[in-house]
Amino acid sequence: MECPVDFITINENKARLTAFFVLALTVVYLLTGFWLIMAFLLVDFILRAFNLGKYSLLGFLSDAVIKQLKIKSKPVDRAPKRFAAGVGLAFITGILAAIIFHLFTVAFCLAIVMAFFALLESFFAFCAGCYVYSIGKSLLKLF
Repeated sequence: MECPVDFITINENKARLTAFFVLALTVVYLLTGFWLIMAFLLVDFILRAFNLGKYSLLGFLSDAVIKQLKIKSKPVDRAPKRFAAGVGLAFITGILAAIIFHLFTVAFCLAIVMAFFALLESFFAFCAGCYVYSIGKSLLKLF
């Protein structure tokens, strides 16, 4: 498996906590169908995917929880987390497009997959984005 790198470190515990909040919000969406949750996540994913994570509300919340619980920092390269945020952005965009076109089953299925990826990251530090990146690079080498 190969992950993107940019040699800038971030706190993995913050990334995992942020993934937990994405999971929680996605589950609330799945239970209620309240589409504004996905709109909020769209903005948050845009900020994190385009290197503006310092403005992310979920990032602020994660920082506050880490500070209150005195969770130690665990440095990790930023690039895989940014790439994963880009993948999440694609999922959120798909979910919102499906909602706009009244394809609620599609939106529901995409949200389940996104929740599953967020669960893997938050509880098991498993970055599905790294696998997507590796597969993408392998496919590009074929051409």
